[in-house]
Amino acid sequence: MSATVGSSAAPLVAEAEIVVAVDPEKAFEAWTAGINNWWKLDSPFWMDKERRLGLRFEPEVGGRFIEVYDEETGEGYEIGRVTAWEPGHKLGYTWRQADWPEEAITDVTITFEPVGNCTRVGVRHTGFEKLREAGVGWASGYNQGLRMLLDWFAEAVTAEEHGGLAPRTS
Repeated sequence: MSATVGSSAAPLVAEAEIVVAVDPEKAFEAWTAGINNWWKLDSPFWMDKERRLGLRFEPEVGGRFIEVYDEETGEGYEIGRVTAWEPGHKLGYTWRQADWPEEAITDVTITFEPVGNCTRVGVRHTGFEKLREAGVGWASGYNQGLRMLLDWFAEAVTAEEHGGLAPRTS
């Protein structure tokens, strides 16, 4: 797990991986449809902490990745668009933080690789150089955040496999 930093022209990357004790299809489902079982509401990882109710993927290439503000309509802040939707193998989407310049759109790729009876979940977030000199700091911060997200994900997947869900708010 490292943020790759170099010259300002070099790509800036945040990446991390974890192995979870479920098959790749279950891991993909937990990351996408089950995201609200593990992405913690009291975490700093929200665009609007006052309005956020959860997250939602529209399950197709071109679908939206949304921070939901309205339970009835499911609408909210569009974080990005799905660029790859391969259940059990790969998920890709763009990412734009609400306080970034409009042109600063980064890319997230999550891979689901079988390892025996488990799955290696790898996350690679690229494009921080679009934030110019601030990109180094953003890549480093996102690298730390990825570790936390993957720990929450693994905790929830493990709890679900053992008959319960991990607490979402702590």
